[in-house]
Amino acid sequence: DGVVVSEKVKSNNLDVSELEAEEKGAEEERPRESDSNILDVSSDYPRDKHISIQRHLADLEKLADLREDEKKPCPLCPEEKFKACYSHKLHRHLQNLHWKVSVEFEGYRMCICHLSCRPVKPNLVGDQTLAKMGAHYHCIICSATIIRRTDMIGHINRHVNKGETESRFITVRAPKSSYEVVKESATDVQVLPNHSTPQKTDSYFNPKMKLNRQLIFCALAVLAGERKPIECLDAFGATGIMGLQWAKHLRSSVKVTINDCNENSVTMIKENCHLNKMKVKLNIKEEDNDETVGDGEENSDTIEVTKMDANVIMHLRSFDFIHLDPFGTSVNYLDSAFRNVRNLGIVSLTSTDISSLYAKAQHVALRHYGCNIVRTEYYKELAARTVIAAVTRAAARCNKGIEVLLAVALEHFVLVVVRVLRGPTPADDSAKKVRYLIHCQWCEERVFQKEGNMVEENPYQQLPCDCHGSMPGKTAVLLGPLWSGALFNTGFLRRMLLEAVQYGLDEAQPLLKTLVCEAECTTLKHFSTHSPGDESKQEECGVYIKTPNTSAESYLVHGKRKSEEVLRGAAKRQRAEHSAEHPPFYYNIHRHSIKGMNMPKLNKFLNYLSEAGYRVSRTHFDPMGVRTNAPLAQFKTVLMKYSTPTYVGAQAEGPVHLPGEIQVGEEVPAAAEIKVEEAELAEDGKSGVGTAVFTQSYPTHCAAD
Repeated sequence: DGVVVSEKVKSNNLDVSELEAEEKGAEEERPRESDSNILDVSSDYPRDKHISIQRHLADLEKLADLREDEKKPCPLCPEEKFKACYSHKLHRHLQNLHWKVSVEFEGYRMCICHLSCRPVKPNLVGDQTLAKMGAHYHCIICSATIIRRTDMIGHINRHVNKGETESRFITVRAPKSSYEVVKESATDVQVLPNHSTPQKTDSYFNPKMKLNRQLIFCALAVLAGERKPIECLDAFGATGIMGLQWAKHLRSSVKVTINDCNENSVTMIKENCHLNKMKVKLNIKEEDNDETVGDGEENSDTIEVTKMDANVIMHLRSFDFIHLDPFGTSVNYLDSAFRNVRNLGIVSLTSTDISSLYAKAQHVALRHYGCNIVRTEYYKELAARTVIAAVTRAAARCNKGIEVLLAVALEHFVLVVVRVLRGPTPADDSAKKVRYLIHCQWCEERVFQKEGNMVEENPYQQLPCDCHGSMPGKTAVLLGPLWSGALFNTGFLRRMLLEAVQYGLDEAQPLLKTLVCEAECTTLKHFSTHSPGDESKQEECGVYIKTPNTSAESYLVHGKRKSEEVLRGAAKRQRAEHSAEHPPFYYNIHRHSIKGMNMPKLNKFLNYLSEAGYRVSRTHFDPMGVRTNAPLAQFKTVLMKYSTPTYVGAQAEGPVHLPGEIQVGEEVPAAAEIKVEEAELAEDGKSGVGTAVFTQSYPTHCAAD
């Protein structure tokens, strides 16, 4: 009996083991069956290609297991879409429906798949439409499933541009041979082939922003001449070209930190540092001992590279110079920038959201900047004042005031450079300069609203024009709040011009000369670059600096805070120079030209306005703009006075004179005589004849540009 019992136990054990083996085999077969339909595969291992991705049509037919005497289903279609059929019909189906509409990549064909790999929203039309909507392609590189063939081709091209060419979920960097090397201001940087049209995860390099980089470099060079060494931050490094230019040219005067939150960009910044023979000091959190530079080994050729959010690094550390150049608006980073920036430091920011700043998307400007703006003739200066108003409010929240050193608005960007003045008093003074603007929509006259909290009965009285009295309805709009103070610091701009000449920045020099003229509101064309022999020493807070003989206001401090005497002296200088502040806004000479009259040359017109007793200059915001303190009525009067008729021939009586026979000196008297004759005819009750003579003498033509 014992033998029989033992044999039964053995047989039971064998049955149990066989059942367990069958269950394990079933569990192993389940994921194999679902691999063809499910794409969630671990990224640690190379994933198997989907069954729709094959090299040859024969491989796809082998997958279908074609046999002449049996009906086989299509491996890429569900049974409700394509029923099982014989081999000849299934061969045509695979060739025409799946193989011909495939996407080719590196010898593989990504055939269209009709399986239930992609979730489809419920459709009430029918099963046929539902099956058609479920057709898709499987990417050979990543786990994406894409419906359209053209979208799949673009998806593969984006992978190639980013260097992702292996069939894995991990990102594979492109080989160094696929990078392009770009040189700017004696600095070499590697960029991706798609640097001009990058994707979200790529590093962006825009050659059109070269002028922007040169202006920021000049501002940093001026600050480096005041105190050294200074700690500067490029919060959005991308390729790192801006920080590399700072470290390569200014050397020991600056300690450069380049930050970016994208891992690929940080890797590219490190490679560009080595390309320019710069040592890299990595972040403490990173564990790359080969490239880490110890504190005792730091020198002028060392750049610190960090990988973190821009708000985080500006909250954690203090800097003397911060530059913000995000994609779009920079208002999300202003609070962090002013939190730890040192006293008398500089914050520069580049805004590229020109669609909202230039009043093309007014609702976006209201959402980002809290400012109501409309499209005007001075829309570029309006954009600069909008950004400065947001900067002023952010600084005031941190008990800091600002002094605007530079404001530039060009085609692609708006650049604002401000100096930070610590303390509640400068913060209050700066906040008072944020006001509303009253803008007339008929004649485009404008004026800042007066200070005070009292409500005026008729705000239209503040406008110099009388459009509200002569036109029905409401004629003006309230824009803002905007910055109402100066946009430029003349002394700082002159020192920037000296730095541009010293470092050979040819593109920035013409713009800086225009900005100096605009800041002083003068028409001077020639500037002296001041040789070193013409410089004199100036003392501020016990520190001597070299300054040109021209009056350039310099803020220099040995420690973090200025003494009360220096602050009082700076306040006195600001009050003394307030009267010489450039007038706000400008007029476009073409916008206010007289119909049927030829305008004078712009430079001559500037002289005419200056002779009339007004301050006048050109502006970088508009090539045909005139910055002046003259009211619009006086502006039009001077323009009318020195304009000449477009066509002076075809008089009512007398021979027709060609333009070549008319002397230049006789044009204005002739116009004056006709005006007198017209007035006399009007007095005699023959104004209709006078009008006919005037119309025939001066046909309606547009003023020549």
